[in-house]
Amino acid sequence: MDPRALFLGLLQGATEFLPVSSSGHLVLIPWLLGWPLPSLAFDTMVHWGTLVAVIAYFWRDWLALLRGAWVGLRARSLNDPGARLFLLLIVGTIPGVLAGVLLEDFFEGMFARPDAAAGFLLLTAALLTLAELGWARRSSVLNPRAPRALPALSWADALVVGLAQAVAILPGVSRSGATIAAGLGRGLEREAAARFSFLLSAPVILGAGAMQLWQMARAGTLAGEAPLLVAGFLTALVSGFAAIHFLLNYVRRRPLYPFALYCILLGILGLTVAALRG
Repeated sequence: MDPRALFLGLLQGATEFLPVSSSGHLVLIPWLLGWPLPSLAFDTMVHWGTLVAVIAYFWRDWLALLRGAWVGLRARSLNDPGARLFLLLIVGTIPGVLAGVLLEDFFEGMFARPDAAAGFLLLTAALLTLAELGWARRSSVLNPRAPRALPALSWADALVVGLAQAVAILPGVSRSGATIAAGLGRGLEREAAARFSFLLSAPVILGAGAMQLWQMARAGTLAGEAPLLVAGFLTALVSGFAAIHFLLNYVRRRPLYPFALYCILLGILGLTVAALRG
């Protein structure tokens, strides 16, 4: 068993949901250590591991969403909170789908540039910092406007968070960081912003994974990689589940500044190494 598979699966699972960019890590870490880039099959399986993690962690939410969608479809109404949130998740998913389809070649080019991933980590740090500064101002005694819970999520909120998720296709821009920052910027409660971010990740991961599976099926690249794929899937699932639990509890009462600092340090390291290597 290649220990690198375990490490990269662990890395993907943790950084998919922590606001530090899984794509940035999967571009930078193998490049910094001189490892070969993960295969498409491995990349697909670790993403499916994180998909199973977010479905398993929020299984009650998903059941409520599916029940609400069914009730809303039959009644042709959005009175059920589950039906409304289900539709808002669709709205939030659309920008990422359009960006991924229309700008596929551009995004693929960015994944071949470790210096770009390092630079976009600095953008993630800026987004997290600005979101926290704005949150502090809105929550101050001088401006005591109460943040909104998840049932108060609006169509505009879902669209803005969805646009942030589209930008996060860039390696180094954290998907969870960008979407949580967007939610905080729209005035959501800290936990509500994180919960909507995690729920919104599932359709994107599912769609990307399905496309990768289709590409692998056409190319026939699954043979001979089963042990590595299983190891990557399981480690991504376990670490992803743990990362969701950790961040939901952390973000309720604590700011995102430590993650911003981490992104700054890793981004500067990547840019420095890129400059030295020419």
